Amino acid sequence: MFTYEDLEIGHVFDLIPRTITAEEIIAFARKYDPQPFHTDPEAPQTIANGGLIASGWHTSSILMRMMCDSYLLDTASQGSPGLDEVKWMKPVRPGDTLSGTATVVGRRISKKRPDLGLIDFAYRLFNQNDEQVIAVKGIGLVKVAGTPREAS
Repeated sequence: MFTYEDLEIGHVFDLIPRTITAEEIIAFARKYDPQPFHTDPEAPQTIANGGLIASGWHTSSILMRMMCDSYLLDTASQGSPGLDEVKWMKPVRPGDTLSGTATVVGRRISKKRPDLGLIDFAYRLFNQNDEQVIAVKGIGLVKVAGTPREAS
């Protein structure tokens, strides 16, 4: 289990690659972002955009899953107070294979909760053509080693 002490500035987690399908783009969009260029391959807006594209919110959710699969479920994570920045830089399309990194760019112990460390992360995902599709900056809360685990 990774704790605060394990997450030094400069530590990089490689995210497990994931290939995106048209079916998952459409299913996500129908439920959460039903704009035509996310849900209908034949819509004029879709054709004008060069084909079906994933919602930016879908891309963000994919990043979250990649984080969980790559390191977060093996971390003494206590959640997050939020994100500082999300940039959708290039559309994600069916067939794209996304890969990327989560890099520790800052860290500090919480003044209010010394059993928690605040870890500043920079996340970047790229498609198979090495084009960056998303950049995110956020904060993770991670237990400090040797502090008691709170009851759930």
